Amino acid sequence: MAVTAEYAAKGLPPVPLPTGSAHESASQFLLELARALHVHGTPANRLETSLESVAARLGLEAQFFSTPTSLLVGIGPTVQQRVHLLRVEPGPPNLGHLSQLSSITRDVVDGTADPAEGSRRIARLLSAPQRWSTPVRLLAFVLSSSAIACFLKVNRIDVGVAALLGLVTGLIMLGIARRDSLLHVTEILTAFIVSTIAFTIDSLTVTQSGYATSLAGLAVLLPGLMLTIALTELSAQHLSSGTARLMGALVVFLALGFGIALGARFGGVVGHLLSVTFPVLHADSSVATFVVPGSSNLPFWAEWLALLVAPLAFTVLLNAERRDAGIIVLASAMSYITARVAGSAVGEELGAFLGALVVSAGSNVSARFLKRSAMVTLTPGLLVLVPGSIGFRSVTSMLGQDVELGVATAFRVALIGISLAAGVLAGNVVTESYERRRYWR
Repeated sequence: MAVTAEYAAKGLPPVPLPTGSAHESASQFLLELARALHVHGTPANRLETSLESVAARLGLEAQFFSTPTSLLVGIGPTVQQRVHLLRVEPGPPNLGHLSQLSSITRDVVDGTADPAEGSRRIARLLSAPQRWSTPVRLLAFVLSSSAIACFLKVNRIDVGVAALLGLVTGLIMLGIARRDSLLHVTEILTAFIVSTIAFTIDSLTVTQSGYATSLAGLAVLLPGLMLTIALTELSAQHLSSGTARLMGALVVFLALGFGIALGARFGGVVGHLLSVTFPVLHADSSVATFVVPGSSNLPFWAEWLALLVAPLAFTVLLNAERRDAGIIVLASAMSYITARVAGSAVGEELGAFLGALVVSAGSNVSARFLKRSAMVTLTPGLLVLVPGSIGFRSVTSMLGQDVELGVATAFRVALIGISLAAGVLAGNVVTESYERRRYWR
């Protein structure tokens, strides 16, 4: 009974140790759950804590070590431990699957379903078809890019351009998803095509907004969330996973910056050739002025409409369930408004900290009462706060030979990222009692 005594010392109820086939079944369920949680974007600190709680409730003595591409699971006493290596490919967050996995886990640890049934339910969940249809997902790309453009406070014509670029990004991403040979050039290829279109339009309209519209069109690819998760893992002393994820975010930033640098040059040349070959397309012509009216500032309500549209788009892009759309909008609005109000009063960094604190604590509490994964609201709530756009500007500044501005912007990214990570960890501390009981009560 050493195992149950150890967990009882941590405040968890004693559980009989499984033996024989029951032990194998419980171990298999734990491994399947670990793989599924990892694939769907659970950070190392949450993943290991959650799995430890599940193992305790199943009466297993287990240790876990997570990195972005692998997971080590040791089951049994130290001298008799069986170590399992799970090689996994990092995948995008799938909030619907995380919510269902939380429900499956709760049924198993409460005894409503046995571990073997839990393993079968996980297998059925992972083999289920895509929750949202392709047209809806394409619409989500368009809406998210339009909303990000509103957050960037561009002109009206630029919102339309951003919507077009979001559609292009969606078409490329959904097409690449079917071809494994292109997965490793996703960022460079998409950034090049999108920025080429953006700067071609910019050359014709002379709005000087090519970078802003490119940023809005590529917003779903920016690794701001990855950066925040990496800093959170480092702050929680998950050094291997945090360092690897941090380097991954840096590589994605550089890939996007390189693709946009190429696209900016190529788009400028294409735009110049089009304006020379077809003068009627240039903004100076009367026909173009009629077709593409002069840009004007967005109305004051555009930002608040974007705050409603963006979370709904994230609901689709993050594969959340329809029933969670309302709470995702609420969590995103709370984090954004908190960060904005606090930021205007006490500074951007502290505003980011308070916004992350609110969404982290709120997500933990809502997970406790709604019986869902905290990641369902935490991920989209952080997406409206993460410093991905600032990091993108840092890379483009360096590529444009403005090293001083690039370094200054990168330092600002680090400050805001650390603020967000601290806010997430502080929210976990505030709701620690709920977090510890989430999987078994």
